[in-house]
Amino acid sequence: QVTLWLKKIYGDVPIPVYEVNERTVDILHEVMECNEERDNDVLLLIEDMKDQAARYEAEAEYWQDILGEGLGLSLGSLSQEATMVLNDLVESAMALEVEDTSLTSFYCAINYTTSELFKTESRNQELELKLTTLMKKLTKALMMEKQLEEDIEKIIESQKVESAKAEIRSKTLKFLEDKSEDLKIRIKDAEEQLIAVGLDRSLTHEALMKASEELAAMQKEMEPLKEEVKSYHDLPPSIPLARVMVEEERKNL
Repeated sequence: QVTLWLKKIYGDVPIPVYEVNERTVDILHEVMECNEERDNDVLLLIEDMKDQAARYEAEAEYWQDILGEGLGLSLGSLSQEATMVLNDLVESAMALEVEDTSLTSFYCAINYTTSELFKTESRNQELELKLTTLMKKLTKALMMEKQLEEDIEKIIESQKVESAKAEIRSKTLKFLEDKSEDLKIRIKDAEEQLIAVGLDRSLTHEALMKASEELAAMQKEMEPLKEEVKSYHDLPPSIPLARVMVEEERKNL
């Protein structure tokens, strides 16, 4: 069924190549059914329109015979002004989609059209208000987007600068580390050479650093002792004088 339908659709044109499996056949079969159903609906609509056209033609012939035979009216017998008025009447009836050209039909159609016009205008005003609101929001969003883009560009530039600075600092640190390691090796070599020629080990860099640390620790330990010694500075250097001062203070007390 699908193959026959595709041949019918494409006619003399070759059917495009597609992968034939259960899924594709099911999809094409569903499309085929929808297409056939639509074709049937179109055929029914065409038949209905043909029937309506036939009825309108029969009714037009009927009224033409009445007007021509009964009243002696025809398009040729009407004046140019009457023909224009009749055409305007017909165009108005078609535009308003009325069933006949009676005043009642025209009034009802005009009232309905006016009501629809008011509804449409009201709807247009609502849509314009929504459109204005959306435009404001869109403008605000675009401004925020532009600001964000500018901020992102600034951040990217700042990151580039910081990255360059970090790279320079990294290179400088690497250079200093290498230089420090080289100096340590040189100091060690120099110390070994000096020791080889008879230098006392207590004068090496490591020994001096250790001695310096011990000296700093001893100075820290001596600080409270110095404070304690300061309290004795005002005493006389001899014991008898000190006893005299003690006696004087005792009398004063």
